[in-house]
Amino acid sequence: MSGRLEGSIEPVDAATAAAHVDTDAVVAVSGFGGVGYPKALPLALADDDRELALTIISGGSVGKEIDTALVEAGAIARRYPYQARAAAREAVNDETIAYQDRFISKLGDEVTLGHVPTPDVAIVEAVAAGDGWFVPSLSIGHTAAYVRAAETLLVEVNDSIPREVGLFHDVYERALPPNRSPVPLEHPAERIGEARIEFEPATLLAVVETETADDPYSFREPSATDREIASNLATFLESELDRCSIFDDRIALQFGVGSLGNALMGALSSIDFGDRDVFYYGEVFQDGLLEMIENGTLSGASATAFALSSDGQQRLFRDIDQYSESVVLRPADLSNSPALIDRFGVVGINSAVEVDLYGHANSTHVGGSRVLNGVGGSGDFNRNAALSVTTLPSRRGAETSCLVPMCPHVDHTEHDVSVVITEQGVADLRGRSPRERSRLLIERCSHPQFVDDLEAYVARGEAAGGHIPHHLESAFSWQS
Repeated sequence: MSGRLEGSIEPVDAATAAAHVDTDAVVAVSGFGGVGYPKALPLALADDDRELALTIISGGSVGKEIDTALVEAGAIARRYPYQARAAAREAVNDETIAYQDRFISKLGDEVTLGHVPTPDVAIVEAVAAGDGWFVPSLSIGHTAAYVRAAETLLVEVNDSIPREVGLFHDVYERALPPNRSPVPLEHPAERIGEARIEFEPATLLAVVETETADDPYSFREPSATDREIASNLATFLESELDRCSIFDDRIALQFGVGSLGNALMGALSSIDFGDRDVFYYGEVFQDGLLEMIENGTLSGASATAFALSSDGQQRLFRDIDQYSESVVLRPADLSNSPALIDRFGVVGINSAVEVDLYGHANSTHVGGSRVLNGVGGSGDFNRNAALSVTTLPSRRGAETSCLVPMCPHVDHTEHDVSVVITEQGVADLRGRSPRERSRLLIERCSHPQFVDDLEAYVARGEAAGGHIPHHLESAFSWQS
């Protein structure tokens, strides 16, 4: 038995544990940012001879053991709230899997209150477990809420992850409304909780041991376009530091996950923050933040998961004591809390598939119909941040403009998008009327290849009149 198991716990093999999961069970799994998800049990379920029709609820993105192996086995009937693997995406788009995208901040409450299916079983990954408790691994997400809501519990203890990652954890659980008190956090990296999650011992069905590592992120090298977007972001942030008094002493920043977000974090090293305290307050801690912690640029960082490359993970594991002094992992209802995002005056920086001429943003669907991954936490931050910034290239490939007359799918309305940045420039949309927005976006952010067509569309819309002047007959076939 592993030294990570304490008390009366005796491990079983994954197939034995998987037999506790009913064929049509609602299964809540740990995991966020592609880490901290169970691995052995999903694979055992994928190999199960029974005909499964599971509902899977995760906190955020998970690995191939769930969103590839279980999908290809035909074992998933329904999925919430986010998926980031090709097999899952294909199954959602061809309607093999029923899928609903959800904002992250409220999901724990929604599961607890039965707004989405109530879990029959929670399957979680841990680095240690005992009678009535476990220490989560590389993500917290909504794990605590899922354990509370589920009737039963299965735990995987992963020996490939240092037990010391518990030093990062700050598990703080809130009461449900209307008995919910304000979260007692005064600054972004303060600690108010515990390293472990407790549960009723009678709910535990089995514990499985595994040594399977997470499938880490693979960040591409920043492109020339990425670097131009990053440079424009840095220039804008420097001017905002000078202009806006709420950043006189402290600034808290959030970046969306992915290669562009990681590249944008790198731009922060070029900014003169003066004697301000700089914090990261977001969902995921990416490679770009490691150097900023080491060189002292960041005073602290708060997230709900480590979305790191393989090199980044090893770097973190080598210096857990050092990093844990300033990095905190929280439950997702705190990392994405509207109240805390507002309290800390976070600058939210997220990407999009496309933005339209009046400031609406689509971050989830291609052609208005085919889902990519999910809205994730971008809605939480775009709506509640002190300043919301949407970054994207001005075009995708050689023939597709990312600035369009009308988004065929809207995740973030014009009311939630303050600033748009492409490699072409910066459009500050604050206080601008719809017509002023369209001109700014074309002038500052559109690719030169599409300027004439976009201006022609605006002219057609303005000829028809109205507060937001669209020409609906050509809104989706506007290049002429």
